[in-house]
Amino acid sequence: ILNQNTPNPFNGITSISFCLNSYGYVKLCVFNTLGQLVSTLADGNLSAGNHLFTFNGADLPAGVYYYQLQTSLGIECKQMQLLH
Repeated sequence: ILNQNTPNPFNGITSISFCLNSYGYVKLCVFNTLGQLVSTLADGNLSAGNHLFTFNGADLPAGVYYYQLQTSLGIECKQMQLLH
C-alpha cells in the first residue's frame, strides 16, 4: 500500500512510505509531468512491512511530480507538489 508523501506540498525534501504484505521485488520511481524518470528511490527486493524513503527535489523545478510503486501485485501511483 502506497501512502501519500509527507509533507505535501513540499519544499525540497519529502518522505514516501509504503507497506508490503510479503517479501518481494519493489521499484519506487519519481516522474515529472512529461512522464520522464526523475529519480529511482528503490529497485530490488525488500522485506514485508513498512518502508520509508526520502526524496530530495531541491534541484528540480517547482511543479507536480508523480511517484510510482511497482510490485508483483501491481502498480500504484500518487501525485505530489514541489514548491520553492
